[in-house]
Amino acid sequence: MWAYAVLCMLLWAIAWLLRDRRRLPGLMGRHVLVTGCDSGFGCRLAQRLDRAGFRVLAACLTAQGAEALRAACSPGLRTSLLDLTSSESIASTLAWVQDEVGNQGLFGLVNNAGVANPMGPTEWLQAEDLRHVVTINALGPAELTLGLLPLLKRARGRVVNISSVLGRLAAAGGGYCPSKYAVEAFSDSLRRDMAPFGVRVCIVEPGFFRTAATDLGGIEAALGRRWLQLDPETRRSYGDDFFRQYLQVQRRIMAWLCDPDLTKVTGCLEHALTAQYPRTRYSPGWDAKLLWLPASYLPACLVDAVLAAVLPKPAGSIRGAPDTPQ
Repeated sequence: MWAYAVLCMLLWAIAWLLRDRRRLPGLMGRHVLVTGCDSGFGCRLAQRLDRAGFRVLAACLTAQGAEALRAACSPGLRTSLLDLTSSESIASTLAWVQDEVGNQGLFGLVNNAGVANPMGPTEWLQAEDLRHVVTINALGPAELTLGLLPLLKRARGRVVNISSVLGRLAAAGGGYCPSKYAVEAFSDSLRRDMAPFGVRVCIVEPGFFRTAATDLGGIEAALGRRWLQLDPETRRSYGDDFFRQYLQVQRRIMAWLCDPDLTKVTGCLEHALTAQYPRTRYSPGWDAKLLWLPASYLPACLVDAVLAAVLPKPAGSIRGAPDTPQ
């Protein structure tokens, strides 16, 4: 009985691997738009797709990033500037893509652009901090995607949205986690709505990787600014020791979790674009597979207890506060 079960599982695994490795034919010369190509995943992916023969349309935030990318790629790569907080900039990019692809349509859209800072205790943040991150990570990409759907339907193309493991488990305060939860929901509904038209929608949920978004200097600088802007009563309730210990915890987490190998993510992105049977979700990174995703299925009380044990305690914290009668 057990031997039969093991044999069936082995055959299923072999069949899945063979299916997973099948690639779409005739992709040379197809257009793919990648956002956030100044650095990190977007820059690496644009170069990788350019070498593979795609006609890459790279959207960058800065002229310097666009110039550096053009210097590293073939003359066939095209660049444009895109600010996802501006509807005018998004409209300009939509017109540019339409001119580039013509009647061929757009085969691929990779919504990679995003920011993380400021992240930290929720009470330290302002509404504009949340609005800024959510706009860049979720609302802007959604506006861009909606404008490109006719071109994607024409090419029976692919939409690949980069979310995060923190879109499954909100382990930090700030706009980053809510924005990635929104990306997950938008991707799920878009996938079902576009399936009848032959447009595939995939989500890539990386763990922690060493990119500009996880730059420790930027994270600490943003936290320091928020700390100095707090009113005196709020600062007293946390205490100076809490701020120092919070930074130390951030350093340890980043040193332990951040993976420098960005090809683990770009490989998933390329597979989502080129596989005949792309996966619905990709989770690159050991921490995504072994830590964050399993933790997202645990009871909330258990996750809360673990995070409370890891993070420092505010000076004004009250033992048993959640159970204290009001």
